[in-house]
Amino acid sequence: MSDLKTRALAGLVAAAVALGALAAGGWLLWAFVTVVAVIALAEWCGLAGAHVARAAIALVLLAGVLILSSPGSWGPERDTVAVLSIAAIVAAMMVGSSRIGWGLVYAGAPAIALLFLRGLPQGFAMALWTIVIVILTDTGAYFSGRAIGGPKLSPKLSPNKTWAGLVGGMAAALIGGAILGLAFGLPGATLWLGAPLAVVAQGGDLYESALKRKAGVKDSGHILPGHGGILDRIDGLIPVATLVAALVAGGVL
Repeated sequence: MSDLKTRALAGLVAAAVALGALAAGGWLLWAFVTVVAVIALAEWCGLAGAHVARAAIALVLLAGVLILSSPGSWGPERDTVAVLSIAAIVAAMMVGSSRIGWGLVYAGAPAIALLFLRGLPQGFAMALWTIVIVILTDTGAYFSGRAIGGPKLSPKLSPNKTWAGLVGGMAAALIGGAILGLAFGLPGATLWLGAPLAVVAQGGDLYESALKRKAGVKDSGHILPGHGGILDRIDGLIPVATLVAALVAGGVL
């Protein structure tokens, strides 16, 4: 019970801070997203077993890219994404590790994506919808998986996940996403995109599970009491935010 209270309190505080930053937008959101992205990359480097000096190089490069994405600079534009790609290549060459270069993209792309979504005319609603889809996926998967059980989704990577949980997460994301889309007057695609994005979110979760299994650890970090690390909390959001931003930028959504 004590652990449950700690976990719930930490989750509420984190959610309140994130929602406040999202509502404020501008410099406050940029600062919040930047801190989260830098910590996420640091955890990635830890999972990759990177030397401190190599991790520092990657972190400096990511910070530089995110400075370009700030309201006082280029902002979250295509040029910023291009610079992120270049920085990833430079990082990989400097430290001699393609994994570190990929980690820079892994942590930086969703940060730029969320800043881009927040800058849209319906930015707060679109960014909130994206985040809520991931939350609903996790919630629906947890309760349906516990209630129904059945065959495991990927027993080697995540023994607790089931196919029933995936279906439940898809249903929750579809219904909740449609309700939120209608309430905020978002594009029509938001009425059905929740289900496929739930699959993307679960894929992100399994991918991070694979990283932790390879590193031989249970959590990516210990910054959030009862929750583990930052990557443990945003593993589903990373691919979903990136994909939603790409769909919007491409005119699909």
